[in-house]
Order: sequence, then C-alpha cells, then structure tokens
Amino acid sequence: MACVGIVRLGVIIFLFQVFSCGYTEESTCTPGFESETVVFKVHRNHLHRGKRLGRVPFSICDGRTRTIFQSADKRFDVNTDGTVTLKRQVTLHEGHKVFSVDAWDSNGKKHTVSVRVEHVHHHHHEDHHMDMVVNISSPQIESPSDDLVLTFPKSSTGLKRAKRGWVIPPFNVPEDSRGPFPEKLVQIKSDYSKEAQMQYMITGEGADLEPRGTFTIERLSGNLFVTRPLDREKKASYRLIAHATGVGVDIKEAPMEIIVNVLDQNDNKPVFTQNPFNGNVPEASEIGHEFMTVTATDADDPLTNNGIISYSIVKQDPELPKANLFTINSVTGGIRVNALGLDKEAVSRYTVLITATDLEGRGYATTGTAVITVTDSNDNAPQFEQTTHTVSVPENKVGAEVARLTVTDGDEPGSPAWSTKYKIIAGDKSGFFNVSTGPSQLEGIITTVKPLDFEKNKQFILSVIVENDDPFVGSLATSTATVTVNVEDVNEPPEFNPKEKIINKREDSLLDSELVTYKATDPDTAKAQKITYKIGSDPAGWLSVNPDTGVIKVKSLMDRESPLVKDGKYRAIILALDNDADAPATGTGTLIIELEDVNDNAPVINERNIKLCNRGSGPVLLSITDKDGPSFGGPFNVIPIGESSKNWSTEMNATSTGVFLTLKIPLEQGDYNVVLKASDREGLDQESTIQASVCDCEGESVQCANKAVAAMPLSGVLGILAGIMLLLLLALLLLLFMRRKSSTKKEPLLPEDDLRDNIYYYDEEGGGEDDQDFDLSVLHRGLDNRPNVFRDDQLPTFADRPVQYRTTRPTNPDEIGTFIDDNLNAADNDPTAPPYDSLLVFDYEGGGSDAGSISSLNSSSSGGDQDYDFINDWGPRFKKLADMYGGGDD
Repeated sequence: MACVGIVRLGVIIFLFQVFSCGYTEESTCTPGFESETVVFKVHRNHLHRGKRLGRVPFSICDGRTRTIFQSADKRFDVNTDGTVTLKRQVTLHEGHKVFSVDAWDSNGKKHTVSVRVEHVHHHHHEDHHMDMVVNISSPQIESPSDDLVLTFPKSSTGLKRAKRGWVIPPFNVPEDSRGPFPEKLVQIKSDYSKEAQMQYMITGEGADLEPRGTFTIERLSGNLFVTRPLDREKKASYRLIAHATGVGVDIKEAPMEIIVNVLDQNDNKPVFTQNPFNGNVPEASEIGHEFMTVTATDADDPLTNNGIISYSIVKQDPELPKANLFTINSVTGGIRVNALGLDKEAVSRYTVLITATDLEGRGYATTGTAVITVTDSNDNAPQFEQTTHTVSVPENKVGAEVARLTVTDGDEPGSPAWSTKYKIIAGDKSGFFNVSTGPSQLEGIITTVKPLDFEKNKQFILSVIVENDDPFVGSLATSTATVTVNVEDVNEPPEFNPKEKIINKREDSLLDSELVTYKATDPDTAKAQKITYKIGSDPAGWLSVNPDTGVIKVKSLMDRESPLVKDGKYRAIILALDNDADAPATGTGTLIIELEDVNDNAPVINERNIKLCNRGSGPVLLSITDKDGPSFGGPFNVIPIGESSKNWSTEMNATSTGVFLTLKIPLEQGDYNVVLKASDREGLDQESTIQASVCDCEGESVQCANKAVAAMPLSGVLGILAGIMLLLLLALLLLLFMRRKSSTKKEPLLPEDDLRDNIYYYDEEGGGEDDQDFDLSVLHRGLDNRPNVFRDDQLPTFADRPVQYRTTRPTNPDEIGTFIDDNLNAADNDPTAPPYDSLLVFDYEGGGSDAGSISSLNSSSSGGDQDYDFINDWGPRFKKLADMYGGGDD
C-alpha cells in the first residue's frame, strides 16, 4: 500500500509517493542504511578540521549499535556509531559535496549510502521556525515524474519540530539526455491555488544565474522544465529556488529550495598524466619490489564505476630473459618485479605497453608506455690496491696530508655502487685524523685535524675501511687498510707558563729592583737546549730581563699616569729563544704589570686664561685635575700666593673638586697673572698661573673694547680704509711696471779689456743629458795636475790631554739641555774634531797677474799698531793664526 509523505521544510511541503510509511515496533528489521541518501546542511562554505557534521543511521538488526564504516572521500571520517567528522579542512566550492559511505552488516554484506554536504543560507522570515532535518527514511528520487508535485502548504496551526521527519530529496537528472527538450521535471503547486490563481517563477543556478536558461517554469501551471542536455563534468548540481504569488491577490508563499543533481554517464576516456613514464629498477631487485607508478585520470564521477580505472600490462619489449618480468597493480598503477633474472649487462632497458580502462576494466581504454631502466646493483665490493702503508708526518701541523689510499671497484663507473667512502675504525681515539674521498672517487685521503705531539705519541697505527655509497647486495667482505703514521720531531718554541702573567707592583718601584721571574720551558724534552730571554716589546722602556734567569727588573722609573698604561695595566712582551742549531725557535709571553698608584702628581688648574669685569663681576669657577687616582685626589685646596693674594680670593666648591676665583678690589683694565697653589688631600701641592684679563665693564657681560677705537667716528674709519686701498693699488702698479721693465732689459756691453768678474744670464738651464757627464775628479787633483796627488786632510796630533765628552744619557728631561750644551762646548774645544786644518795644494794658474805676490805684504809694517790678541779667544781652530799674529813681538 502506498501512502503520501509530507516533508515540512520551513513552510514548504513536498508531496511524493513512497512505498512505506514510518516505522513501527512490529516492522521486520532489515540490515542496512535507513535511507539511500543522507543530507548534512551547513551554514558555511569553509569547513574546519574536526567539525562534526552528523550521523548516518545504520541498522545491524543484531542488537549492536556500532559497525565499521568507510568513506570514499578520505577527507571525511566515519566513526563506528556513524558520526561523520572532517579529517582536514574542506571548502564547498560549488556549495555542496557528495560522496559515498560503505558499511558492512553482521553477514559481511556491503551497504552503501550517498552523503551530501551542502551550504544553506539563513532565511529570516516569520514562518521559518523549523531546523533542517536529515533525510533518514525517504528514498532518493532518481528521476522526475509527471505525477510529482511540490506543494506550498497553508498552515494555520504553525510548524512544529519533529524528531524524525521528511526532507526534500534532490532530483537526479542524467547527463547527455537526448530530449526532446524542453523536458518536464516536476510540477510546483501551491495550496492557495484552490482559492486563487497563482503564478510561479524560479531563481538560482541555471535559471537567472549562469548557466542561464537551463531550467524554466511555466508561469501559471508551475511545470518545471530542463531546456538542454546537462554535462556533469561542467556542473554536477543545481540549486533552484521556487516562488509562488497570487495573481491579482495579496498571496505569497515562502521560497522553496529545489536541488537538481546531474547523474554521471560514462562519456570520458581515461587519460595518462604523462607518456611515457620513466622508472629505474636495480638488477638485484627481489620479486614484489615496486619501483614506479603510472597514473591516469578520468573526468567522470570517481564515486561511480565510470571514473574507476583499472591498469594492465599488454606487452613487454624485449621479452628477455622472460616475458613476464613485471606486473602492475590494477588499482594503484604500481609496477613491481614479477620474476628474477634482471641483468644490466644483458638488457639495460625495457619498454612496457600499459592500458588504463574505466568501468573497472570494462569500459573505455587508453594506452600508455613505461620505459624501465635497469640500474647497476652493488654486487662488487671496493678493494684497496695496497693494504699497508707507512708514512711520516711532522708534528704540530694541521691539515697535513698523511696518505692517499687508492681502491678499485668492479661496478659501473660513476654509479652510487662504484663511488666510495672511507672510515677510520681503529687507532685514532683522540680524533687527530680525518679521511675523505678524493676527486677521483676511488681514493681516500687521510689528513691531520689536530696538531700531533712527538713528545706525547711518536706513532699511530690506523685501520681504514672502504665502502660504497650504495649498500652491498648480499654478503660482501669489506676491504681494510693499515696505515702506520710516524710522528717527526720538530724544534718547538719554548712555552711560557702562564702565557699571560699578571703581577702587581707600585709605580714608584726602585730602579734595578726585581719585579718577577718569568721563565719558559722547552717542550722538546729529548733535546738539551738552552733558553735565553729578551724583551720583545717594552713601549716605555721601563724593563730589563736577565737573559739566563728570566728575572725582570726595573730599568727606568715607571709611571702609572703614562699614556702607555691602560686601565692601570702596562703590557710587555717577553721572548724566550732556544739554541737549536738548525732552526732556533722563539716563544712569547705577555707580562701585565698592574701598577699601584702613589701620590706623585700634584693637582693643577685646568683653565689658563679667564676674562672678567673689574666691577660687579661674580666668582669664576676653575676646574682642578689630578693625574693620580681617586685615593690621592680630592678634596683639593687652592689659595692665592704672593701678590695675587692681595687682589684675589678663592673659595672651594661644595665637593672641593673646583675653586671659585673672585676679584677682591677693582683693577684697571689689563692682563694680570694670578698665582694659585693647589694641593691634594695629602698636601702635595703645585703652583698654577692663570692669566686674568680684567676688562673695564660691570656685571657678567664681559667686554674688553679699545676705547680709542670705540671713540673714533665712522668717517675716520672710512678714511683709514681708503688709505689702505690706495697703498695696495700703488704697490700693484709698481709691481707691473718693474715686471715690464725687466722684460725689455738688455745686457750692457763691456770693454774687452775690462777684467772685472761679471754674472751673465744666458737664459738656459742646462744642456740636457749630454751636459751631465762631469769629471769631478779634476777638482781633487794636486799640483801640476799630477794624477797621483789628491787633497788629503790629515788628523793633527797633539800631546795635550784629549777632550772628555758626556756619554751617559740623562734620565731627567730637565737635564737634556745641559747635556747638549756640555757636549757642544767640548766639541768646540776639541782640536781633533773635523774639519781638520791641513795643507791644501792647488793647481798653478800661470803668470801675468797684475797683482803682486802675497808674500810682499808686510804685516808688521802695514799693521804695526794692530792688536791681534783677540784671536786667542777664537778657540783651538784659530791657534795657528793666533801664534802668527797674536803672539806679541815674537
């Protein structure tokens, strides 16, 4: 018996014929889903991971409430109680998603239900009082019927939410229908049509939205038509909204949603994602080893047989050594090894013809190709060409090459089964060595990564193994090499302990006092070498070191306030040298002297010049500096001394780190020297002179203007400036005149018999390179141009005691001037100091001179009244001349 079910959705009533009405306790239980379609309606297009959609009811009929479910879409998970949740985020791009869920009853029979997840919009109107209800009992409408009527109900009692009820199932319309078109799908009818004439219209996808015009409705009858063949691959479903209003009366139904699903037809062939497919298989692969996968796609519905693809191998080329070396998984497309016998040396490549067929192998087929390359397997272990090596390596050298171990390998050159890698397995517990693969890939290079020490270990015995990048196939023996490394002794520099020695001494340590003994040891214990010490760096020259004992002493007074002392620390470098005959080595140590401060610097006034008014001027603040540390610094005390105390007074500031200088009585304008004595907390004092410029002014605004200049009128100033400009102009004109005159000046003619010496200007500066080949030896020739006679200065000899010079360098800077004056005076009185008074021989210049002989000059007659005794005061260089003329009557 058939009865009519009513689906209450909002205010829409969907009437259709079904084969049963509800459930009763006496109904016979049939295992399976309670409906063929389950609809979950959501309010968002973007569904997040973990969201619970609802439950797909399944009856087992054995009292159990749980069973095993499997979703065709792996993004959805179905629990054993039928609850559907999202395993990861899903976006409903078309507003809905359809997939199938399988379940098995107690007899092992498989049951399938279609699940639809669709996005719904909120409709806010006064009659919408009921939530969406999952279709759990109505059969899915597979195709439209002329008898199917969708009725808009008229409810006077209002809607009530039912625990179980009907929902409108979607229409399923096959794609690629041949018509005739337009083809009727359903009739929509309002209950108000009994009272008044109603008119109908549809909106939504395929109506007034793209693809427009796919669905139409007769305005007065409400018959819904499809106007053209549908294509599921372009659009899988349509969402339509039906509307009904009265003609000429104020009657309006609430909108009703209609879903039209497009049923898939097998109208697409499978297509391989690429062609050909390329894969590699090792020659030593075992049966069942899967090494590559081929894939094909089908545009038809993957949830139906139309989109389910089956793979198969049609042909293998060449069929050597067997015709069935490979097999393919019909579902996944994975290609596996089916038989043993692959040999790269015999056949290195196979071409396999593959088909992909839809309808699980019964529908359309497509052919593709898989190219399989057989790769070499590592069935040959590398072998060392030489298994024992003995080498020598100098100590202390990092990165030194110890040995190169060459190997051979029978596998394919360049393959991972041929290239090698190495490992030290014994003899290097402390990690002094490293072994790496050389450029040829068939050699291992051993190098040092830490400095070797001959005195600690003279020999290493290393065990090295070689392997391939690919693991061995089967059980292969590993080749091992033994390398004996002998460490060569080299002369190592002495080592200071510690490398940096810190001592604490007073800065006023006495000269030649011992500071510290800083010694080094020779790491070459097998050699009996002597160590000597030297100063490597002593910027201030304060230190000396005993070359044998390493005792460091004060050579000159130290000063903590020296710019060479940083943060109270003075650094010096001490050298230790061994006496190795072949290659002497030098070690270095750093001596850091922390100088203790002593009160050896008196405070000083920083300011040297000040300006102030002679009337109403306030005190001037002067700052004080003490080079010593804070313990010998302030508080300071400053007082004026001498004449300064009459006109000036001082007063310390609150912290006694500065002093206020005040003028006691008005002074005339001028510069005054103010002598101040500043002392530190221990009474160490020093005088400082301040030049105070006293100006004739009043208050703090100091102005030392020249009164005469200030009183001069503006006209006088302009007159002075005009005079200066006139003088500059006259000087410029005179300079131009003299330059013009000098350019036209000619050399005057002189008589031929004029024997005066004259300077001639030839306006040339030289004759170039040819004029530079001078024979300067002519200037040194003796009498008559004899070639063996030269000028010869002779050091004079005296019986007098030699002059004594000061050789000791003064340590006090104030004594340097005295040192220079004493040695200069000694040099002036030293007859043996150059230049020497010697007999010089000159060339004969010939006769004919108008002047008489010099010997005709009679000193006694021409200068008898002249007193030459003053020549004796000219020093030893004029002694001979003093003896000739200043010796009295003799």
